[in-house]
Amino acid sequence: MSEIEEYSKNKLIDHLNLSPLDIEICDVTLRDGEQTPGVVFTREEKIALANELDAVGVDIIESGFPVVSASERAVVKEIANMGLNARTCCLARSIVSDVETAIDCDVDFISIFIAMSDLHLKYKYHKSCDEMFSCAMKAVEYAKDHGVGVRFAAEDGTRTDVEVLKNAFKAAEEYKVDYVSIADTIGILNPSTTHYLVSEIKKAVKTPVCIHCHNDLGMATANTLAAAEAGAKQLHTTVNGIGERAGNASLEELLVSLRVQYGIERYDTTKLLNLSSMVNEFSGLKPSVTKAIVGKHAFSHESGIHVCAILEEPRTYELYSPEMVGGKRNLIVGKHTGMKALCGIVGDMGYDLEKDKMVTLLNRIKNCTEAKKGISPARLEEMVKETIEL
Repeated sequence: MSEIEEYSKNKLIDHLNLSPLDIEICDVTLRDGEQTPGVVFTREEKIALANELDAVGVDIIESGFPVVSASERAVVKEIANMGLNARTCCLARSIVSDVETAIDCDVDFISIFIAMSDLHLKYKYHKSCDEMFSCAMKAVEYAKDHGVGVRFAAEDGTRTDVEVLKNAFKAAEEYKVDYVSIADTIGILNPSTTHYLVSEIKKAVKTPVCIHCHNDLGMATANTLAAAEAGAKQLHTTVNGIGERAGNASLEELLVSLRVQYGIERYDTTKLLNLSSMVNEFSGLKPSVTKAIVGKHAFSHESGIHVCAILEEPRTYELYSPEMVGGKRNLIVGKHTGMKALCGIVGDMGYDLEKDKMVTLLNRIKNCTEAKKGISPARLEEMVKETIEL
């Protein structure tokens, strides 16, 4: 076991007897992530992100929605032919012409979707469920006849009658679809309802089940993990959790949870901070400073009690090491800094101040207006030198 793995080992999990998870990650940043209002990735950005997702070890990259534009179609095809380890897929409506366009992009499989909830049937399609399902199966049949894999996805599946969903997936199974997918389009699930729904679908079909969660109630990652525990195989994510409205299940949160809580270590989590930074730059969307894994403060500590313990043993206040996700620890000097913590921080900077000088320095820090936002290492060093000269 490596130092990082030992550091991140959660002993409590050893006693929960969780069953091993048979999962694969399908990242949809390049498609669903780009549906975030105001976000458009250039060709070069999509290529760079596809390479980085592949380096992390993501199993499947959903690279776009080809019928959107000629440029979208071109980049989906380019990514499919990059020689990545990851398989590629793209989105298509239940229209044969959409499927034709997708097939021309050389992807490994196509996600063909319809909504079957009463709301969508009445207000979006103005058709019956049987009519829409018939259209979907014509599209599925066309794709399968051309040797392309198919994921049959139920948009708004979590507001579709469970029996309707079961029957649709069982019928789709007769068309040899490779996956059936439940989309929690408006993020209505919680972990309990997710587990129940996936369990019910697993009883009805042998085809692998996918889960696609949105974050409207802040539970997308938790719901995705609950789905995996219930037997869902393909888990959908976006980097930084970007996406429509409140976004999607977060790739970085999911991968670190899988590693720390379930022992799934085949993904290279050390690349997550870099990947997050790329998406931040390309999308113009900066994660909250308290965002798990990739937020600016995810490994920052200011409280004197915490810093003292961290200096002795980082595991006291860190579940996993910053290095495990490609990050660094940040000990912040500010209003809540105590004497012992300050001595440790100043000592690590290479300075050895006498007690009275340390008291003076601490008082200066607590009375400094900059302390409200935390004092930078460079500013702290200036203050140490100034205190020494007093």
